[in-house]
Amino acid sequence: MSELKLYNTLTRTKETFRPIDPANVRMYVCGPTVYDFAHIGNARPVIVFDVLYRLLRHLYGAEHVTYVRNITDVDDKINARALSDHGEAIAAGTMTLNQAIARVTEKTANQFHADVKALGCLEPSFEPRATQHIPGMVAMIQQLLDKGCAYVASGEEGAEVLFDVTSMPDYGALSRRNLDEQQAGARVAVEKHKRHPADFVLWKQSGAQAPGWEATFRFEGRAVAILGRPGWHIECSVMSAAHLGETFDIHGGGIDLVFPHHENEIAQSRCTHGTPVMANYWLHNGFLQVEGKKMAKSEGNFVTIHDLLHTDKFGGRKWPGEVLRLAMLMTHYREPIDFSVRRLEEAEATIHRWAKIRKAYSDRNWVKLNSAETTPSLADPIADFLADDLNTVSAIQTMQTMARVTEAALRDGDEGNMYVGLRLLASIAWLGIDLGPETAALSGPEIEEVLIEREVNRRLALIRERNFAEADRIREDLAAQGIQLMDYKDPETGERRTKWEVKR
Repeated sequence: MSELKLYNTLTRTKETFRPIDPANVRMYVCGPTVYDFAHIGNARPVIVFDVLYRLLRHLYGAEHVTYVRNITDVDDKINARALSDHGEAIAAGTMTLNQAIARVTEKTANQFHADVKALGCLEPSFEPRATQHIPGMVAMIQQLLDKGCAYVASGEEGAEVLFDVTSMPDYGALSRRNLDEQQAGARVAVEKHKRHPADFVLWKQSGAQAPGWEATFRFEGRAVAILGRPGWHIECSVMSAAHLGETFDIHGGGIDLVFPHHENEIAQSRCTHGTPVMANYWLHNGFLQVEGKKMAKSEGNFVTIHDLLHTDKFGGRKWPGEVLRLAMLMTHYREPIDFSVRRLEEAEATIHRWAKIRKAYSDRNWVKLNSAETTPSLADPIADFLADDLNTVSAIQTMQTMARVTEAALRDGDEGNMYVGLRLLASIAWLGIDLGPETAALSGPEIEEVLIEREVNRRLALIRERNFAEADRIREDLAAQGIQLMDYKDPETGERRTKWEVKR
């Protein structure tokens, strides 16, 4: 098994992973803000870091890895959603604002859990909620005040406790921004009461339209009582310290969180604890587009995980969770991804292919198959690719090579190569892709014909784009499955056409 190497955003280099304590490898990943159903962009970090979690468990043992993914249930968007959904009940006095907020967050959190389960993700070791850690946030803010890293000021909306970015000499190291170039970028606009424009909110006073907690801070020799709520960043500093300690191994999230969220987490945590780092390795997944465009409601391409799983909003049909998962993993996690119907169809064809192999093995020897899917060591060749900064692209390409070898072995009765299929099936299971009975049902003749036609059309599109290498790969994959392609010219238009037949 190769050494694990990860690209560290903090150093901008790929580094060999050295855990602080191999008996307790610790990872924190920023989870969802539960004001609405999670969109497909939210799914990417959940899937990416689930793969890393599986890899760490494979390397160090499941009992030696602690994975924390938080839920943000304090946010102005949540407040707005609660007022929108339950404003009449609140106005009538039959429901308090906090009760409305709890109802919104409970519903959306439950949907998030159902969504990520359908995507094949393991549950994290801990899933703390911001509202469970308010006392810890108040305590950390007081420590920052005591150390001269924070101050109390009055803004347009009332009293605030702000972090003083000038109190940290190397503020901006993660995002590689000079302090003079910083923009606030947070959820509160820059205002005159700030000592520096980049100072950010730790605690802010709540009005009638926002939830609030009683907190008393000591600043400049006096007690300051503020009925308020925490800023965006403080929750992750507190929750990570509560579950993982002052310094831990890996912090992950989307690339959009590098600044300001992760930069400000580092500032809060390091200044509170007096540590040189918050986490040793910072990992970030790339952006996601939908059909070549930035996802936005104004573009009409905003799609939730629930939409993809249960409606025909995207591509005119529902998509299984294992197809969505594989489509995400077909692009390296640090690269931008274009989430498209074409990509989903390609992933589905691969799932279908693997499901046919699994069914063939199941028909021959279920005991051996079941053993393969529960024997992680069989997946070591794939784990070696993942150990190179989660190189899922090379891993999946190798799995497709395994599929070709296995199909030939099944067709020719080559018992000597049957072990390759066991490695393939172990790798599929290890990646969290379910090829259970429901997926195996894809092997009906009507579904098979549709999928073959999709691959044939995709190959023709690639030829038009002059991507001959990928077009040849599709031909080879289909040939390995006993599908022979025959190109010809349309007699009327002269365009290339393709017909196919099954070769027994």
